[in-house]
This record gives sequence, structure tokens and C-alpha cells, in this order.
Amino acid sequence: MSISIKLPVANYILGWPIRCQGCPGWHPGWPIRCQGCPVTPRTPLWHRPCLTGLQLQEKVTTLPPLKPKAALSNEDIMRYSRQLLLPELGVQGQLNLSQTSVLIVGCGGLGCPLAQYLAAAGIGRVGLLDYDEVELSNLHRQVLHGEDSCPLCQKVQEATGACKITAFLLLDIIHLMYDIVADCSDNVPTRYLINDACVLSGKLLVSASALRMEGQLTVYNYHGGPCYRCLYPKPPPPEMVTNRSDGGVLGVVPGIMVCFQALERLKIASGQGSSCGQQLLMFDAQDVRFQSIRLWPKQASCAVCGENPTVTHLVDYEKFCGSAATDKCRRLNLLSNDQRVSVQEYRAIVDNTAAHLLLNVRPLVEVDLCYLPTCHIPLSCLENSNSEHIHVLKERIGQVKEQMSSESQVPVYVICKLGNDSQKAVQVLERMSGSEVDCVTAKDICGGLMAWAQKIDPSFPQY
Repeated sequence: MSISIKLPVANYILGWPIRCQGCPGWHPGWPIRCQGCPVTPRTPLWHRPCLTGLQLQEKVTTLPPLKPKAALSNEDIMRYSRQLLLPELGVQGQLNLSQTSVLIVGCGGLGCPLAQYLAAAGIGRVGLLDYDEVELSNLHRQVLHGEDSCPLCQKVQEATGACKITAFLLLDIIHLMYDIVADCSDNVPTRYLINDACVLSGKLLVSASALRMEGQLTVYNYHGGPCYRCLYPKPPPPEMVTNRSDGGVLGVVPGIMVCFQALERLKIASGQGSSCGQQLLMFDAQDVRFQSIRLWPKQASCAVCGENPTVTHLVDYEKFCGSAATDKCRRLNLLSNDQRVSVQEYRAIVDNTAAHLLLNVRPLVEVDLCYLPTCHIPLSCLENSNSEHIHVLKERIGQVKEQMSSESQVPVYVICKLGNDSQKAVQVLERMSGSEVDCVTAKDICGGLMAWAQKIDPSFPQY
């Protein structure tokens, strides 16, 4: 078996020392640009004509085709004996697995255990693509990583016994020699990229996702079935997409979904076929309930797999989706500079004991994690003008006003986790001022509580 560690994922070159034919020397990683080079870290691969000569600093090894096995060795029989006893698999099915290559895009909560399951089951080649960094908040679901940041490839090697690990640079997913692609990504642009690449290269795509306490699984581009674009011709508005940084995820939910994801790959690779072609499997962890929904058939009007396709090559997917190829929280910029204060400026206000109201607009579940002394009203309650919460707000504003010597407006500083919801809350308060609440001057605290933890109080919890 060989395991190819692919660097990086999706459509960006990040973080490795590389050489560009158009530049005089090695780029030390991030950012991959030196003086005079037109390439920036955000330049998509398909817009990088000078990157055809990119190399890893170490020797680049191309992947040879997998060599067919005539028979299983004694070691193979011992290692895979429990699944070899299954009539549905048998010796021929195991040989099929050994000649199958699977590319895993995304090595997070889905990709980590999937790599382990597929490698342990005897898949001939497992390719791993990921550009993100491992954070402490990932470890409850990314079970191959540890706090010591042990490389993923070492953990997969431990799972498979003796195997060869090869590292090389990915320039274009279309040209990779893989039979099946596993979409374990965490953002919309990457999903469209993977789908289009699979359709254009005739590869199967097994896709899974997990958010909060729900999971989904389906197989695209399989036996004339639909692709991702058939079901979602247009990407959702960026503001309607919830990521795990905002919505959270119960760690075992990706693990449950990845077991079904691995199952479908093993069934396809061994020759049994898939049960999820034109089916969407949905899992509700709260009620421990599975539901299977039949999907639309392949659409003749599809832009990439239809009768008259308009997508014939990879495009700029961040531009197409209007969002970045990451699950990190987007930073909104809804207010002018005079409507915002930094955490340092707010710290000075607190130190000077100036009369003001600090309004926390995070959900209650986040307030239970950490908080500053505040008036707490969730953003949703402000937006809905919840009478109970508006009454509380009026009372707190009145209390602050009693502390002020003049008749000036009450300063209200709004805080949330990252400074996004707080900006929305400032806009809501401005619409309310003078009608539903007394006249106030509302300002947002830039960067929210996470900026406070990073710049003011390192002992403050981060999440």
C-alpha cells in the first residue's frame, strides 16, 4: 500500500517552501510571493500560469499506477481475515480494494477517521489533501491528531502497518490518478470545485457533511446520477451559510457519518455498488433517526454535466460563491470607523470608570462559556423586538443615565464573539433609538471577546 500525502487542498498553495519559474528563489511558505512575483496567496491555481514549475523543496515523487495483485499474501489473509469471511467481499473484493485509489479532500473531523478506516481496510492508495492548520478546538472530532501535532501521515501509517508514504505537490485535481474522490471539505467553494473536477475527469464523488447534531451523505456522478450542481445550480448567499465555528458540531456526529462514508467507498471499490446513488442519507443525532431522500435525476440543464455544459474547466470558485474557501468566520464590515471602538479603547473606558452600558448579544449557550459583566440580550431577541428583553434594556439604560451628570445620550458598547453580530446589533439599536428605547449612542467593539482575550486578558477563555 502507498499513502500519498497531498499538499495542499482545493485551489490554493499554502504554507510549503516552493519554487516558481518566474521568481529568483525559494518562497519560504506563507505568503508565497517575493518581490516582482505576480502570484499572491489568494491566486487560484487556474490563474497561475507561472506555477507550472512549482516544486517542493524536497524531491518530488510522482505516483505510479497501482500494480495489480494476482493473489493475497499470507500477511494479507491474516490482516483482513475477518472481512474476507464475508460472502459480499471475499478474496476478489479484497483484491479490488487493493487496486483502488481514493482521494480524501479535507482531513478534519470527516477526513481523519475516513483515512484510517480506508487504509486499515486495504485500499491500495489513499491521497490526503488539506491546507488548514490543526487547532485545539478541532481535537474533539479530528481523532488522528493530538496536542503534540503529530503529522497525520504518521498516524495513518500506524493504522496500516508497513506502507510507503509519498509527498508531492498538487497542481490540478483533474489530473490525479484516483478512482474515487471523498469530499470531506467544510466550505461551499471547495464543494463546487471538487464536484466540477470530478465531473470533468469522470470520477465518482462520495460526499459527507456534519454540522451541529446532523449529518448528510450522498454519492454524486454515479451511474448517470446527479452531480452537486444538478441539485444546487447556484450557491447559497454567504450570510446564509453556517460553519462549525459558529454553529458547532458534536464530535461523534462526523464519526458516525464517516463510517457510512467509508462503507460506501468500500462497497463501490469492492464491486458491490453504492446504496446512496441518487439518495441523500440524513442523520439526526438528537432523535437518533436516519432518513433517506430520493434525489432528482441528472439535470439536462446542469452547467457542468448537462447536455450543453457551460462549465468546461475549473473557474474561480470563491468569486462564484462570494465567499472564501474556508470554514473560518467571515469578518463583516457593516459600520463606519466612528461607530466602532477597539478593545484597547474600551479597556480605557472601563479603567476611567466612565458611565456606559456594555451589551452582550451572544446566544445564551455562549454566555455560559465566558462573559464580561454586561447586560445580556441575544441578537435574535433584539431583531425581533422581544418585549421582555426591550424592557430590560430600557431599565439598564435608565440606570446608566442616572449616573450621568448631563443629559447626553447613553453610550452603549455592543460586544459578541468576533465583532460580527455586534455590528448588526448596533444597526438595530440605531433604528430603535428614540422610539422603543431612550436615545443612545451605540458602538461596536471590534473583534469582540476573542480580541479581548488576545489583546487585553490572555487568561480569558477562547472558543
